Amino acid sequence: MRIAIVGPAYPYKGGGAHHTTELAHRLAEAGHEVVIESWRAQYPSFLYPGQQTIDTPEGEPFPHVRRKLDWRRPDGWVRCGRRLRRADLVVLAVLSPVQVPAYLGILYGIRGRAATVALCHNVLPHEAKPYDKPLMKALLNKVDRVLAHSPEQAEKARGLTGKPVAVATMAPHLPARPLGRDRADEARDRLLFFGIVRPYKGLDLLLRALAMVPGVGLTVAGEFWGGLDETTALIAELGLGDRVELRPGYVAASDVPALFDAADALVLPYRSATASQNVWLGHEHGVPVIATRVGALPDNVADGVDGLLVEPGSAEALAEAIGRFYEPGVARKLREGVRAVDPAPYWAAYVETLVAG
Repeated sequence: MRIAIVGPAYPYKGGGAHHTTELAHRLAEAGHEVVIESWRAQYPSFLYPGQQTIDTPEGEPFPHVRRKLDWRRPDGWVRCGRRLRRADLVVLAVLSPVQVPAYLGILYGIRGRAATVALCHNVLPHEAKPYDKPLMKALLNKVDRVLAHSPEQAEKARGLTGKPVAVATMAPHLPARPLGRDRADEARDRLLFFGIVRPYKGLDLLLRALAMVPGVGLTVAGEFWGGLDETTALIAELGLGDRVELRPGYVAASDVPALFDAADALVLPYRSATASQNVWLGHEHGVPVIATRVGALPDNVADGVDGLLVEPGSAEALAEAIGRFYEPGVARKLREGVRAVDPAPYWAAYVETLVAG
């Protein structure tokens, strides 16, 4: 089957680019002829406040990538669609409703001559804007079918379109696989919050929880999509200046292992979530995960085995979990229970669902 994936790839960074690239590799390994249609310029800078591209690839780049799409060139969108008429399947990787105008232009160029699927990382953003729903409705009604990453996301899609909606669990697409880690049993008395910082991820709740648990430090490493000044002010207000290390900005893949090695646990205090790679990333580095019971997080954390689960939206619940984690013997037991994920069965099921129909 000739398959074209429209989505970000190196030199773009982040989960979307990792997923697009790994999906292309897995489809090619399954015997398909695959090309990625990527971007020369994906978003205006004001819509993506973080660093968009990197100089060193995170993982193995896919060899067949065209980088011609530009958010400023609608004529290029249509030309891309005409080019993709020769494909058997066109996969539109939907990371944000902001992409919808370009994708509609591509679909206009295809003119129904290739099967199309909208692969929705999120059907609607966590922090929605008034235009998100009409844009996504327009897109989902133009494709032949939709792929969502959870039953909850599938229901959101079905609320926007009558087109067929399938569900495939997000497969692991980790940017780097460490060679293994050999650490002593002693606690570091330090937790880690890792990844892009946005309001729905609950960093403010974690800081308030930390203020209730003496003697524990926290490293916050990742790009801030706004809110850095407010976070700094909250740290000062809570008297946590000597316990919280802020490392705002993109974290290179080569720096990730040291961050996890310095931490006792990764904390995911999300208010909401769909699929998150961060549980798997933590376990890949041998670190237990303290996470809220939202989205797919509880599917990937075995409470009391390789991490702890708490109810979302409560600094008090987080504080109780952190206190429990540091009770004698608990951190060591959870660390011994951590196992790295085997991505193969996830990807086999994902590819099968994507190409079916």
